[in-house]
Amino acid sequence: MPAIASMLMTAQPASAGQKSDAEKDMTGYLFVYFTGNHISEEAVCYAISTDGYTYQALNNNKPVLDSNVISSTGGVRDPHILRGEDGKTFYMVLTDMVSDNGWDSNRAMVLLKSKDLVNWKHSVINMQKRYKGQEKLKRVWAPQTIYDPEAGKYMVYWSMQYAGGPDVIYYAYANKDFTDLEGEPKELFVPQNRKSCIDGDIVYKDGVFHLFYKTEGHGNGIKVATTTSLTSGQWTEEPDYKQQTKEAVEGAGTFKLIGQDKYILMYDVYMKGKYQFTETTDLKNFKVIDADVKMNFHPRHGTVIPITNKELKRLTKKWGTPL
Repeated sequence: MPAIASMLMTAQPASAGQKSDAEKDMTGYLFVYFTGNHISEEAVCYAISTDGYTYQALNNNKPVLDSNVISSTGGVRDPHILRGEDGKTFYMVLTDMVSDNGWDSNRAMVLLKSKDLVNWKHSVINMQKRYKGQEKLKRVWAPQTIYDPEAGKYMVYWSMQYAGGPDVIYYAYANKDFTDLEGEPKELFVPQNRKSCIDGDIVYKDGVFHLFYKTEGHGNGIKVATTTSLTSGQWTEEPDYKQQTKEAVEGAGTFKLIGQDKYILMYDVYMKGKYQFTETTDLKNFKVIDADVKMNFHPRHGTVIPITNKELKRLTKKWGTPL
C-alpha cells in the first residue's frame, strides 16, 4: 500500500522520536511551491509527504489556487506558508509577478489567510499604490511571514530594489485580518557590504533567529545572519556560504523534521533545473541528502510545513490521494 494511502487509514504519528507540544499532532508535511517561469507555471501547487523526504504532488501537479483570481498580474511565485500561533490559522504570501513581463516588472505581493488550507481569503498589496514616494521602485520579491513575539504581531518581510540601489530586505507588520500592512516598510537586514540580498527565510531555534538569504549578483549563494531580536538591527553575519553546490542557487526554504533535532535546508539550483535538499542539526553545517529525497514533480522556490493527519485527509479529500 502506498505510504500516503496507508497514513490516511491511521491517526498514528508517522515520525518517531520525542515530539514537542507544538508537534504532538503532526504526522506529515505540506510542500507549497510553483513550477516554472511561464505564466501557466506561476501558480500555487501542493505536495504532501509522510516523512519529509518523499513528496507526492496533489491535483496531478496542477495549481490548487487560480493565479488570475488572487493576483494583479495573473501569476504568482515564491509561495511561503506559515502556521499561526493558534495552531489552526494559516498565512501565505506570494510574489505577484509574471516573469515573462520582466524581472523588474512587479510592484506587489499577495497576502492570503485560511483556516483549512483549502479555502483562502486574499489581498493584493501594491507598494507603489499603497505608499507614497515609491516612483523609483523596481521590484518586490519573495515575501515571507514570521510571528514576532516582541511585537505580538505577524511580520511580513521581503526584498525590494530601487533604481540605482541594491536589493534590500524590508519588513512591515500585517494587520489583524492579514489583509494589509501597518506603517511604512522598514529595513530589516542589509549586509555589511551593502550589496544585494534577496529570498530571506527566517528560522527560530533556541532563542536565536537565523536569516538565510541569497547574495544576489555577487556570489549567488546562501548565507546566514543571526539575531535575538528581529527589529534591533543587530545581526551577526556568518562568512561562509551554506549551499552544498558550486552552481547558482536561490529560494532557501528551511523546516524542522517532526520529533527530531534535524532541519532541512532546501533550495533551487535554478540554472540546472534541479532542487537540492541538505540536512543539519545546528543550522551551521549542512550535508547533501539528495539520495534520500524523492519527488514526482519539479518544484521551484517554495516552503514546507508539518501538518496533522486531519489536515492531510482534508487535502486529499479535496485534491485526491496521490497514486
